[in-house]
Parts: sequence; C-alpha cells; structure tokens
Amino acid sequence: MWTSKIIVFGINRATFPLRFLLSLGNKKLSYQPLTLIIFSVLATHTVHKTLKRIPKDGILAGFKRKFFSLCRKLPVIKNKIDIEFEKADQTLEKDVAQLYTTLNAELACITQLPQAGMSNENIIEKIKEYMDLGPYNWKDGKCSGAVYHGGNLLTELFVKVYELTVWANPLHMNVFPGVCKMEAEVVRISANLFHGDENTCGTVTSGGTESLLLAVKVYRDWARDAKGILNPEILVPTTAHAAFDKACQFLDIRIVKVPINSKTCTVDLKKMRRLITKNTCMLVGSAPGYPHGCMDDIQGIAELGQRYDVPVHVDACLGGFLICFMEKAGYRLSPFDFRLEGVTSISADTHKYGNSPKGSSVLLFKNLEFKHYQYFVETNWPGGIYASPSLAGSRAGALVAGCWATLLSFGTDGYVDSTRKIIETTKYILEGTKNIPGVFVMGNPEVSIVAWASKDFDIYRLLAAMTEKGWQVNALQFPPSIHFCVAHCQTQEGIKEKFVMDFKSSVNSIMASPEEPTADTAAIYGTTQRIPDRSLVKEIAFKYLDKLYQTEFKV
Repeated sequence: MWTSKIIVFGINRATFPLRFLLSLGNKKLSYQPLTLIIFSVLATHTVHKTLKRIPKDGILAGFKRKFFSLCRKLPVIKNKIDIEFEKADQTLEKDVAQLYTTLNAELACITQLPQAGMSNENIIEKIKEYMDLGPYNWKDGKCSGAVYHGGNLLTELFVKVYELTVWANPLHMNVFPGVCKMEAEVVRISANLFHGDENTCGTVTSGGTESLLLAVKVYRDWARDAKGILNPEILVPTTAHAAFDKACQFLDIRIVKVPINSKTCTVDLKKMRRLITKNTCMLVGSAPGYPHGCMDDIQGIAELGQRYDVPVHVDACLGGFLICFMEKAGYRLSPFDFRLEGVTSISADTHKYGNSPKGSSVLLFKNLEFKHYQYFVETNWPGGIYASPSLAGSRAGALVAGCWATLLSFGTDGYVDSTRKIIETTKYILEGTKNIPGVFVMGNPEVSIVAWASKDFDIYRLLAAMTEKGWQVNALQFPPSIHFCVAHCQTQEGIKEKFVMDFKSSVNSIMASPEEPTADTAAIYGTTQRIPDRSLVKEIAFKYLDKLYQTEFKV
C-alpha cells in the first residue's frame, strides 16, 4: 500500500507544472493567452536544452559512449582493461625511450636552465646529437613521406634566406612590407598553377591543418551570414584528413562522414548526394586522399555543389604541388581545380611537394567574398584596430620568404622534372607489388602513395617486417592496411628496386606461416581497431603523447 502511495505522489509532483497550466486555462478565458505563452516558452526552452545535449556525432554515438563508460565501471571489466593498459603502457614506454636513445647511449635530458649560457659551438653540437636520435635516417630514402627534401643547394639557399628574414613578422606589414609582398606573390603564383582567374585570392598558412581549419571557418560563417543556416555541417569522405575533424571540434559544428567505394577507395557520390541537407555548408574532396593515394571525383563533387548551391573545397594539401604539374610531366588527371565551376577553394601544402621549409601551406578562394570570412578584425580594442588574415597573429616571415624563394628556385621546369621522377618511382613500386600473392593494392593510386591490404594475414606483420629491414611504413585502419608515400628522397638510384625486393621477400616469408600473430607495437595498432569503445583507443593515444614529453623513462 505504501509503495503505491509513493508512486502516486511522485507522479503528482512530476506533472504539477502541466496540471497548473491547464488549470489556468480552465478558469477563465482571460487566462488562456497567458497559459499559451508560458507553456510555449517552457516547451521551447525544454526542446532547446534537449537538442543542445545531442552529441555532434549523433545520438547513437553518444549512447555508445555512455554505455561503454558504465561498462568500464564494472569490476571485472575494469580489472581486465587495467591489465591491458599496463601492457600497452610498458610497450609505449620502451618505444619512446628508444626514440630518445642514440646508438651508443641514452642522452641526458636538460631540465634546468644552465647557470651560464652555453656557447654557440656547444649548442650546435648538442643539436647534432639530438638530430641523430631515432631508428631512421630519412636521407637514405627509407622513410614514407615525412621529409620533402629539395636537394642540398636548396638547403644552402634556405640558410641564407633565414639569416636575412629571421626577425621578420608579416603582422607588422608597415615594418616588413617586403615579406607581405612575397606572400602576395606566392598566392598569385599558386592561383595561376591551379587555373584561378583575376578574382582568385588566398593566404599563406602554417600548414595543411590551419588551411583546412580556416576553410571550415569560412564556410561556417558564410552559411550563417549569407544563407541563414543556424546549424551548419560539412560533408567529407571517410578518408578525408583528420584535420577536418579537428576543425569541427574547435569550431563546434557537425561533420558528416560519407562512405567510400570499397573498390576505388574514393568517395561515393550517390551517398554524398543523399546526405546533403539544408544545413550542409561545405562539400570536401581529396586530391589525393592521404590513406590510399586515390583522387576523389572532384568533377562530380563540384557538380553536386553547383546543383545544391554548396561550396566545394578541394583538399590538395598532400599532393597539390604534384598534381598541378602532372599533365606537363606526361600524366593526365581528371579536372580537380578552379577549371571546375563548382570548386570554390583549394588548399595545397608548399612544405610538401612544393619543397618549402616546414611549415607553409596555401589556402586559395575563388573570390574575396569567401576570403573575407577568414579574416579576424576587432574594431573596438583599446590597442587599436586589430586585423589578421589567418589564425596566427605574429607569423614567421622567414617561412614565407623560404616558400617564396623555393618557388623561384625550382621554377616550372624544376617542378615538372621532380614530379616526373616521383610519379615514375611510385608507378614502379605499384607495378612491382600489385601481383604478389597474399597482398593487394587498394584502389587506383594515381599520384605518390600506394596502399596495401591482405585477406590472408595480419597486414601489420608486413609493417613489422619492413620495419626490421629499415623501412618506415605507415599503418592505416578501417580496413587494416599500410601505405608508402614516395617523395624526392625515394627517387635516388636503387631505392625503388630495394623497396620492391624487401617487400616481396617480407610477404613471402609471412605467407609461409600466415596465421602467426603480430607482436609488439604493430600488435597494439591491430588491437585498437577491434575495440568498440573508441575512448579506450583515445586513452592509449593520450599515453603515447604524454610519453613524448617525458624526460625520464623506466625500461
């Protein structure tokens, strides 16, 4: 009896606001407008609060996070996770400690300012020691991507340029107008390379991540201002660079992932069309995509953009300064730039195949209407009117000057020659590995990356085997796969032949016992893909990043 009374009491309390409002409406006609107003305000407030609590990645994803969070509190599950985390922690500790160790001994870490400043000679010697750390020597051509080296003569040029511009800051354009002129010329040269017209404009940024973040900001603000979209969202292929996820996290907007065609490894245009809504403020295509080196159908995406009045961004950060020279080097590609009416912006990293110093990138817009949404201007600051074109306030003028100097040093002929060598090397590796039993090439790589997967063995065993032979190969996921990115370093004589030979021998060795498990770090990478609770994977990544900032290790 008493339990039923408690339940009735609870129901009465929960429904009191609604019953109160209804009673107001039943008393006199004069109360009805007030009742409607109060009820509408409360209902609107409740709906607004509820909608604000829906995660940007959807209700299902939020539910899964909450479910796994509760499961992790169960003692049996918690103990098992703690044991596995301890194993992963020890492996990561060992790996990072090895990165910070020379061939001879572990270097002592500097954790306090020296009482007296070190001499220039001692500092230079220290830098040389630090630059020798790690298991790889990128100069021997065995590192995938990472270093886009334009040759020793270019390095000598950079040193002289840096000496002349080390204190330059484009923020103070009245003090360093020469650097601002260099930036304007880099933008105009790049606009011409991507077939822009007199209205094409842009800026030099610190790298691909800043370029993509700014592009997302531009289209978010444009959508709100020009189209009245309150909750803008962007559509990107699942293979688009993770910097788009970072941009949406920073800018608090929703990112919608469009599946790719499993055979071509390019975005599925039919699914992209179906996912376009009234809130879509940006369509993205990769040229090429980082994981598999395949070119999305930019022409098809541009047509969707025109049909639905949605801006289209071409992410050419990785291969931009290859694809714009490929036709002249004898390799035809489908249209991907401002020749397509629907393309409204392009990002291309000058510090990759442009061979400029790290970090510089170019973000181009079809016209000033879009670019103005990139600017930050504060007109009411007591310090004066503050205006900056990109994320940073102060910027390294030396990097802008280095980028400008590189473009002039290479010239069209230099870039075409470099492009031809890189594409030839990539195609050699592609042809030499695509018919090896046990592995297969993913999609149709057209530029500088080749990716492989396997149906017969754990592909991360191949990554470990190539690592033992001195090659630094990149691990991919969903599906498990690996890739190798060809740069200028790999065009050295004998490198591509050595890669194919080591690749074949590694696969043949693995195929002798394909069921054998993967060990060490490669095993951790494989395991992370089978964990449904992605927060656990994030914690492993946190551990790795934390260890990179350690100065003492227990191994």
